[in-house]
Amino acid sequence: MNASILSRLSAIILAIFFLCPGTTVWAGLADVETAILKGDYAGARGLADDVLANQPQNQEAQKAKYYIGLSQLRQAQYKEALESFNKIKNEKLGVQLRERVYLGLFDAYYLLEEYQEADAALQELLKEGAKPEAMSLIYFKLAKVNMKFARWSQAMDYLEKIVRSFPNSLEVPAAKQLLEEKHYFAVQVGAFMERRLAEALVDELKQKEEYAYIIESGDSQNRKFYRVRVGQLAMLKEAQALKNRLAKFGYPAQIYP
Repeated sequence: MNASILSRLSAIILAIFFLCPGTTVWAGLADVETAILKGDYAGARGLADDVLANQPQNQEAQKAKYYIGLSQLRQAQYKEALESFNKIKNEKLGVQLRERVYLGLFDAYYLLEEYQEADAALQELLKEGAKPEAMSLIYFKLAKVNMKFARWSQAMDYLEKIVRSFPNSLEVPAAKQLLEEKHYFAVQVGAFMERRLAEALVDELKQKEEYAYIIESGDSQNRKFYRVRVGQLAMLKEAQALKNRLAKFGYPAQIYP
């Protein structure tokens, strides 16, 4: 068989491989990252599984495992995400990936309302060392978890550090908002860019004899939001009971701060 025929056969085989339905093409981390950026977390999870099935090098495998945990977190599969992050946190990770894993652990614990464990995850990250560019986000998360324990003074210290030391960070608008607010727990049940929608929800809640009100706030892009909250409570347990009651009515209740 001459070289010309071999060349044409090779071209045909490659065309079949890439174009025919059902042909297996190995996914790469770039595909996983693209799916996550598009918000296709189920697709990202499947692609990350494909990467692992291809038995990649250790660093690539670690990133794929992280993306599995992140996809689970974004799909509100908090317990599954927690398990995924815990599986890789003790591996020899690079600085940036270790930060991401511990921040993922915090988010999973926090959303499961396991605040002691959430705080411990960040303290462990700080003990091991974090990059300066991650500190604004870490301080913001520490402020949030300290608020859950009603440790208002410590929370305010972290928020002030953000405003003072990281004035251009994405966390600054939210930090300034929290610094201006009074110290109590509430339950947030909606956030709207149109005030009339927020007012309609407030009226609906008041008909159920709930103490509902609107808080105006902005974000890093100078967009205004009208947030509907219920209650002004001194104890976290009271806020948790209120959240459970509102959730039974079908509201997407979340304790604030």
